[in-house]
Amino acid sequence: MNAAPSFTALDAFALLPIWVLTGAGLVVLGYDLLRRGRGEGAAWLSLLGLLAAGWAVWQVWDLTRPLFGGMVLVDAYSLFFQALFVLIGVVAVLISWDYVRRIDLPRGEYYCLLLYATLGMMIMAMSGDLIVFFLGLELMSLSLYVLAGMRRTRFESTEAALKYFLLGAFASGFLLFGIAFLYGATGTTNLMLMSGGLVESPIESNAFLWLGSALLLVGLAFKVSIVPFHMWTPDAYEGAPTSVTAFMSAGAKAAGFAALVRISSELLPLLQIDYAEVLQVLAIATLVVGNVVAIVQNNLKRMLAYSSIAHAGYLLVGVIAAGESGYSAVLFYLVVYSILSLGAFGIVSILGREGDERTDVRSLAGMGRSNPLVAALFSLFLLGLAGIPPTAGFIGKLYLFRAAVEAGFVPLVIVALLASVVSVYYYLRPVVVMYMMEPQGSPIRLTRSAAAAAALLAIAILTIFWGVRPGELARAATESVLGMFP
Repeated sequence: MNAAPSFTALDAFALLPIWVLTGAGLVVLGYDLLRRGRGEGAAWLSLLGLLAAGWAVWQVWDLTRPLFGGMVLVDAYSLFFQALFVLIGVVAVLISWDYVRRIDLPRGEYYCLLLYATLGMMIMAMSGDLIVFFLGLELMSLSLYVLAGMRRTRFESTEAALKYFLLGAFASGFLLFGIAFLYGATGTTNLMLMSGGLVESPIESNAFLWLGSALLLVGLAFKVSIVPFHMWTPDAYEGAPTSVTAFMSAGAKAAGFAALVRISSELLPLLQIDYAEVLQVLAIATLVVGNVVAIVQNNLKRMLAYSSIAHAGYLLVGVIAAGESGYSAVLFYLVVYSILSLGAFGIVSILGREGDERTDVRSLAGMGRSNPLVAALFSLFLLGLAGIPPTAGFIGKLYLFRAAVEAGFVPLVIVALLASVVSVYYYLRPVVVMYMMEPQGSPIRLTRSAAAAAALLAIAILTIFWGVRPGELARAATESVLGMFP
């Protein structure tokens, strides 16, 4: 009797989005080699590749298959994030369309790295094994390191890439040591086998288990900018090309929390310590530092960087709440935060022409009259990030705080609410400048980009639509986490 094949045609089909995105990156590289960076072909091929990957995600949407002995998981949870990463990638390409040409970045390398960073994010969301998670993380991180420093003629870009790389390598060391210690304690790096072993034979006092979990949490905290592991974020966001900052702020954070939620649901509840207390301390510190330091920032990119840190604190509230309601709220908020962050940085990317970038808050003065549509869109995205109704940002925070209250973390929710009140000040400051201040010096000149305009208008529509009718997205988020709670 013949043994059943270990890798079937259906298994290969379940990885269709991965095949498509890998092939798209190779096609972009080959095209750039032949055309030597001329024209917009690389951007078109990247956009088509991402759309094809989105179609592939749709084709495998109902599949649930553990692959390679459970090292890779194709399920509703991973497919939800694959769809989100495709959306982030498409918007990032549209924002980059004219920006890359304006600041003279090498287009082929740029779009290829963007595709492979997206591929790394997908692998992180699909990982059922810590080794696969690390491979996806490094694919994403290495691509982002190069993208951050791609504007080689600017010292700030090189500095951003170097700081990001050095601190990222340091965090990767923590992750690897954590994985090694967990393997030493449990004899496996597979999350399901690890959690199953802990259920069957609880380890009461194993230093390797505790130390490994702590090191793993430190590495993840760096990737999602949790205080006190956030030091790289403002400099990297400010120095990187603005289109890269937009992609990094949305994609890297979503991928990090995709892994954090998976690991939290499988491993952390089985430890013989109250991990929620540790996460609460990190969440409170992140909320306070992110929102308070953002107040004194005059640079828009640095302000949004500290805003990104604060939003990691809000997301931690949902991770702490755990359970179906907590994790589904995290997924909902990640989608909302991703599009709002892309929208805000997308506006910043069109402020200025040629090599001129206007990132100072005061440079926005008078834009409410000179460019009313752009000012209105920027105001909408900032209000959404602040959580003002009727934007989707308000609904996202409502879901997070409700889940935490139901789980009994009322003091944490009070801190998060007070932090939200503080955030309104720095989010409204650019709005006040745009509509209530006269410009000093030369007025701001915007880059006219049809691709970026289409992306920003689509984000504005989604911001209002999910703020008024969040049901479909909330239902998709809930269904995506149901498989984690049999």
